[in-house]
Amino acid sequence: MDRKQHWEHVFAAKGEHDVSWFEALPAISLRMMEAAGLGPETCVLDVGGGDSRVVDALVSRGLDCIAVLDISHTALDRAKARLGNAASALMWIEADIASAWALKPMDIWHDRAVFHFLTDAGDRDRYRQHLKSTLKPAGTVIVATFAPDGPKTCSGLPVMRYSAEALSQELGDDFALVETVPHIHLTPWGTSQSFQYSRFTRTRN
Repeated sequence: MDRKQHWEHVFAAKGEHDVSWFEALPAISLRMMEAAGLGPETCVLDVGGGDSRVVDALVSRGLDCIAVLDISHTALDRAKARLGNAASALMWIEADIASAWALKPMDIWHDRAVFHFLTDAGDRDRYRQHLKSTLKPAGTVIVATFAPDGPKTCSGLPVMRYSAEALSQELGDDFALVETVPHIHLTPWGTSQSFQYSRFTRTRN
């Protein structure tokens, strides 16, 4: 089973409250976006956001320059159905983050729990290439991953675990670490998962 088949199977088999990463309010992500200057004219890309409530929160704040990228059409279809008529104004990209895709320049790149699934160095390199081609100069990158004491697997797949410093090294010298926040995420069934959220500013094109 390839990566797309894996995730289509996960989303076809489980509802949003049946997956470990569900959070009704993405509070840390939103606070970091607000700290970066989030406003009605801000353009945001939510990576792996098909079944996330980030897009709902952004729409409720009056944003319409929003792109949601996800490998699963099932996850994207859920979000579109949830948003109703508001979905038609947004950009929806069905793609593996490490595959070929393109988007206009964006102010904020948000990724909660996609990067840590990229265990292959080539996939991480393609991720960085997309990041550099998509994010505007002086734009903001927000990435949440499992922390060093977090789970070693998720949804049947191995993951990488990162400190803020290790993640900064992965993203490279073009991005300066602004802040990092440790977070214990409680799954819908009450299990604790250790995450770290890091916010970066693009310092070089």
